[in-house]
Amino acid sequence: MSEKRPLYIIAGPTASGKTSASLDLAEKIGGEIISCDSMQVYRMMDIGSAKITKDEMRGIPHHLIDVLDPKEPFNVYVFLKLAKEAAEGIYSRGHIPILTGGTGFYIQAFLYDIDFKENSGDLSFRKMLEKEAAEGKKDELFRRLQTIDPESAETIDRHNVKRVIRALEYFHETGQKISEHNREERQKESPYDFRYYVLYRDRKELYGRIDRRVDEMMEAGLLQEVIKLKEYGVTGDMTSMQGLGYRQLYQYLEGRMTLEEAVERIKTETRHFAKRQITWFKRERDVIWVEASREDLISVL
Repeated sequence: MSEKRPLYIIAGPTASGKTSASLDLAEKIGGEIISCDSMQVYRMMDIGSAKITKDEMRGIPHHLIDVLDPKEPFNVYVFLKLAKEAAEGIYSRGHIPILTGGTGFYIQAFLYDIDFKENSGDLSFRKMLEKEAAEGKKDELFRRLQTIDPESAETIDRHNVKRVIRALEYFHETGQKISEHNREERQKESPYDFRYYVLYRDRKELYGRIDRRVDEMMEAGLLQEVIKLKEYGVTGDMTSMQGLGYRQLYQYLEGRMTLEEAVERIKTETRHFAKRQITWFKRERDVIWVEASREDLISVL
């Protein structure tokens, strides 16, 4: 019998069915759910993040949902602090944490208890890159990443400027690709006795689900949600506005594209995002791949 504490993970690309699977698993094992999503953490951002509602929770406690103001930054450091606090509370109640979401970077950080340290030395290189990004050279920064670390470029969203800059900065500081660093971290032994499930679907089916979900979000009032956030004072450069759906509709409100173009871009970029998520999870070890569309899904979890 392992002395390590138990941990379950339900991961997978967007629209793969993680929410339903995690609820079923929580009922089966007596678990509580820790959201591993970079957008659901924000209040006022319900539709675009596909946030679970109180009625849908089946009475199962959920953590890291609606805990930050959309003007606040959110990153792996904040996630680890909040997630570890939530996990300790769950264990103290005699329950099992179920980490649920599609942000593989956050999952890896929690699973292997990675100690991230901010750059405490010379910040001049980072500031130089941030200045370039502010001057409209974001694509140039991403092309630079593709040149020095193509593996990272496959899993980092080109619009996620902070992660692009961090990867360039890491290479500048250490001479090592951050993808190599991540690979080394994956070789660490986890302090948890874990089961890491990744849901998958046929690619055509998944993309169809993504397109339908975007249409449903628009019908549910996603544009109005973004308008309210803008009126609240959330700006396009804030972390919360980098999320899929929010970023494109904010650009529409700024007159940078038509609404039809924005919706089509949400669908296209979400499909690309799902592909990057799958690429990330394929590189993780000790993963159990489960077909999400199978009728007896809960029996294999």
